[in-house]
Amino acid sequence: MFKRMFWIGMGVAIGAVAVVKAQAYVKANTPETARRFMFGPDQDHVGMRTLEGLINEFNATRRAREAELNQHYIDRAAR
Repeated sequence: MFKRMFWIGMGVAIGAVAVVKAQAYVKANTPETARRFMFGPDQDHVGMRTLEGLINEFNATRRAREAELNQHYIDRAAR
């Protein structure tokens, strides 16, 4: 279990670093209008918005899976 959590954490960290580095590269090498189109008006908080989106997606998926498992166990107990 520890190894799995370690590798999940590593994947999340590497993914976050890759996104931040890619966005920094794009920000440094694209014109202002293109950056505004890609990142939106709030260019300083793109990393935070990305992280917030990842956390929200994870929580939504987790809740859906929990509901699915709960329904499965309720159906099983009703038999």
